[in-house]
Amino acid sequence: MSLSNLAPKQGPVIAIDGPAGTGKSSATRRLAQALGYVHVDTGAIYRALALLTLEKKLETPALETAAAIEIARSARFEFRRIVGADPENRILADGRDVSLLIRTPEVSMASSRISAIPEVRAALLDLQRRLGCVGRTILEGRDIGTVVFPDADLKFFLTASVEERAKRRLYELEISGKDAPSFEEVKRQIELRDHGDTTRSIAPLKRAPDAIDIDTTTLTLDEVVSRMEGLVRERVS
Repeated sequence: MSLSNLAPKQGPVIAIDGPAGTGKSSATRRLAQALGYVHVDTGAIYRALALLTLEKKLETPALETAAAIEIARSARFEFRRIVGADPENRILADGRDVSLLIRTPEVSMASSRISAIPEVRAALLDLQRRLGCVGRTILEGRDIGTVVFPDADLKFFLTASVEERAKRRLYELEISGKDAPSFEEVKRQIELRDHGDTTRSIAPLKRAPDAIDIDTTTLTLDEVVSRMEGLVRERVS
């Protein structure tokens, strides 16, 4: 896929893909800090869109779909880095900071549904590309290396076992003070999310042929970031 309809990249673009719970967001944030790159969390854009849609409390899937398309076309999403905040990389939807509100199981499941809508993906595709084309950027998501930036300078695909990903998700919920479901329920939610992400007809989650695989199941965050940073410095001028 060509990006010829856009302004040329102003510097290197790194793509990081993989299913939920593999440590993409944490690794990307740390890698961006180490390299001095901008972190573009595309998954957060879809989560923010899902939150805005859920807040309308619509009663049918058809109404939800129509609302999601309209919001994707009209809402303004942007990222800001606030040093010392948690998380530092904040996402704003129409000027409202929704960074903490988008990290719930309900939003996760809605994000998976909404991200499968062709009109939604089309509406957000140019936004993601514009954010990346400024250069010295790292974009993370499900289809960065295959759809959003197939000509990224370096691509990573992170994986981890479902069991490990469920443990990580439970830990996140516990330390945030939220009521945590059972391990089996969290595992079921992850498996459902994986199925939706990998089987959707538009831009399904899959590894780009030239992506570098990193299985994070038994690796620490420091080990993952160190491996990625070394490869970026070695291969990207």
